Amino acid sequence: MIERKLHKIDASGKAPGRLATQIAIILRGKNKPEFEPHIDAGDIVEISNADELKFTGKKIEQKKYHRYSGYPGGLKEKKMSDLAKSNPGEILRRAVREMLPANKLRQVIMKRLIIRK
Repeated sequence: MIERKLHKIDASGKAPGRLATQIAIILRGKNKPEFEPHIDAGDIVEISNADELKFTGKKIEQKKYHRYSGYPGGLKEKKMSDLAKSNPGEILRRAVREMLPANKLRQVIMKRLIIRK
């Protein structure tokens, strides 16, 4: 039986990329001595103050997120500044998602990430 602990992290004043690496390690279970890549033994992570992330440089104006529907002309893009206004936790969620391995466990692991404003 896997014992999962709850890790509470305050995101105020932290850079999203550096915070996402810490979160990904905990979610995946790499901080435990019994880590095995094929076993989902990570913990639960709860993030508070996601709307107070600190961005360096001109990322907030210049970075864009893309998604593609699969149809011609279906490429949509959204600026990070628009995403920060509407849903600031989504920036952190996307960063963590891309730091996890692209396999069947990714979706299960992401369900243990709780982001609060």
